Amino acid sequence: MPKNLVSGREYRGINVFLLLGAGYGSPYWLTYKQAQDFGGHVMKGEKATPVVFWKILERSVEDPDTSEIGREGIPLLRYYSVFNVEQTGGLEARLPAIRKAFDPIEAAEETLRNMPKPPTIQYGEAQAYYRVSTDTVNMPHRELFQSGESFYATLFHEISHSTGHSSRLNRFLKETALPPLGSADYSQEELVAELGAAFLCGHCGIATRTLDNSAAYIAGWLKRLQDDRKLIVVAAAQAQKAADYVRNVQPQA
Repeated sequence: MPKNLVSGREYRGINVFLLLGAGYGSPYWLTYKQAQDFGGHVMKGEKATPVVFWKILERSVEDPDTSEIGREGIPLLRYYSVFNVEQTGGLEARLPAIRKAFDPIEAAEETLRNMPKPPTIQYGEAQAYYRVSTDTVNMPHRELFQSGESFYATLFHEISHSTGHSSRLNRFLKETALPPLGSADYSQEELVAELGAAFLCGHCGIATRTLDNSAAYIAGWLKRLQDDRKLIVVAAAQAQKAADYVRNVQPQA
């Protein structure tokens, strides 16, 4: 969750989406003045992101008819401009040690190396996603994940999405985007990606650490599809093709 570097408080409400949507890998934010007070600076050319603060102020009021004293609320709305620590310099010593040492899992790394015509994998933004139009997978920094297994399970999910590209298995209706968010096709594609990730985790020997999360994710999308039991069979077949493609193996009868 995004939080203020100085106070340590997490941002709430709409601010969470404003800050996550800015696309930075670090969760820490602060104002221009806070950066200066901490002995740092905002780098030249960087643009701020707005956050809002609101609350109801109460004041005493007298009823003109009865002279009774009552209370009324007055809404107060303010906004502030904040910068992510990735937009600053000189604050390295102030940053909490949020990143942990990362130990690569060789079986997972080998699987990724074997994939033919892989998409470009880039790191930095807070969200994991696959973008069809540029054929790129974005991942948060490895050290921010709770475990190596959770990192590879997430990466395998996005890599499974990438197999639908027209240059690979050609699974998408459009060559520039995933199916529309909320549509049945989108829900099915999420099933394919998560099942594909589960197959790849199983191949790499890390399924026992990731299976519960995968099961919950798959169950959620099936619920969106009114528990269509046939769909899981279709999605599993497509997911197997995706996993076979990533592993660069020929499907068996």
